[in-house]
Amino acid sequence: MTKRILVIEDEVDMQAGIKDNLEFEGYEVETASDGKEGLQKILGNNFDLVLLDVMLPHISGFDVCKKVRHENNSTPIIFLTAKGEEIDKVIGLESGGDDYLTKPFSLRELLARVKAVLRRTDKHNTPASAQLVDIGKLSVDFTTYTALVEGQPVKMTSKEFEILHYLLKHRNATISRDSLLDNVWGYDFQPTARTIDNFILKLRQKIEDNPNDPQIIITVHGMGYRLVHSY
Repeated sequence: MTKRILVIEDEVDMQAGIKDNLEFEGYEVETASDGKEGLQKILGNNFDLVLLDVMLPHISGFDVCKKVRHENNSTPIIFLTAKGEEIDKVIGLESGGDDYLTKPFSLRELLARVKAVLRRTDKHNTPASAQLVDIGKLSVDFTTYTALVEGQPVKMTSKEFEILHYLLKHRNATISRDSLLDNVWGYDFQPTARTIDNFILKLRQKIEDNPNDPQIIITVHGMGYRLVHSY
C-alpha cells in the first residue's frame, strides 16, 4: 500500500522540492503552507507521516503537534526547522514529535529519516496475533497504538508507545537511557536526560497506582529503568 505523507512547509521552493522527491520515491504526497491548514488536513485525513516545519504562519509547528496529540492522533511527525539548538530539539520531542531534521539537510538524509520512521511505526509490521497487554492500570494494543484505563481511552504519543513497547520487550532487564535513544529514536541524537525522564514520568502517570512510588517502571539509579512485568 502506498504511504501517504503530508508536507507542511511555508517555503514554496522547499515544499515543492520535498514533494517532488518523495513522489519520485513512490509516496503519495499532499502539502499545506501554514499551520492552520496543516492542522486541518492532519485531523481530517489519514496520513502515514507528517513532515512539519516549525516556523509556520498562523500556528507554529510545535503547537500543531501539541494540538494533534491532544486529539489522540498518533500520526508520526518529523519536524523540519532551521533551528538547531538543543532546547528546540527537546521541545519538539516533548510536544510529541518522532524525529527532528535541521535545515539545510540532504535529500539522502531526509529519505533515510522518512523510511526509518515509517518502518518503526508501520502497524502492519506487527504480528496479527498480538493482543491487548495489561501493564499496571494500562491496557495497550501495540498493533493499533491505542490504550485504555478502566475501559476509557487514554491519550498517548507514538513515542510513548514505542518507549513502553521497548521496555516491555526487555521486561525485567535494566535499560539505559542511551539504549532507549538508540533503539526508539533510531539515530545518534542526544537530548538531555530530562527528556527521557519526562517520558518515563508521563508513562508512570498512566500505569502506576501511585506514580510517586512506582512499582512497575523502576528507576535503577545510575543505570536506567526497568519494567517489572509478568504475564
